[in-house]
Amino acid sequence: MSIEKQVDSGRRGLLVATCAAGGVAGLATAGAFVSTFQPSERAKAAGAPVEVDIASLAPGELRTVEWRGKPVWILKRTPEMLASLPKNDAELADPKSERNADELTPPYARNEHRSIKPDVLVAVGICTHLGCSPGARFQSGAQPSLPEDWRGGFLCPCHGSTFDLAGRVFKNKPAPDNLQVPRYMYAGDTKLIIGKDEKGEA
Repeated sequence: MSIEKQVDSGRRGLLVATCAAGGVAGLATAGAFVSTFQPSERAKAAGAPVEVDIASLAPGELRTVEWRGKPVWILKRTPEMLASLPKNDAELADPKSERNADELTPPYARNEHRSIKPDVLVAVGICTHLGCSPGARFQSGAQPSLPEDWRGGFLCPCHGSTFDLAGRVFKNKPAPDNLQVPRYMYAGDTKLIIGKDEKGEA
């Protein structure tokens, strides 16, 4: 092989290697650029708002989503569930959600159903006693660890705190406060944004 052909071959190899390296660098840069449009894991953990479509949520159904590393419950309450709320008032520790209101209950949820729309409850599913996660006990009537006149709600299995279907804690229970209602808003009839409200507050 002549020296001239060896030089051409060497240049071709160098050109191929340079193009390949440039392509990889370009892809890496493009990937990094595109990723800037998506919330990072750190942003999500810090509280980036979460969008949830609840169009398919059936009456009586509970859905759990994650926000700030916490479980957030979305409960589509039935008319019967809503009707049970006033019957609990005398047995609740904070029926009007006045205790620690700024931290636990936004102004638009300081009502008996603790929500913007009466039939949709949005609440952080963490007990205010020691941070356990209560379980749904929607069936009414006597059950283990529950009173005979139970009207439906949530039971924390760790120390027996009970909450009604608006996340309000019953009297004489270890949990000192109602469940937290996070800041949230509606973006249309069936889309929720959790972690932000219409005032831009999180």
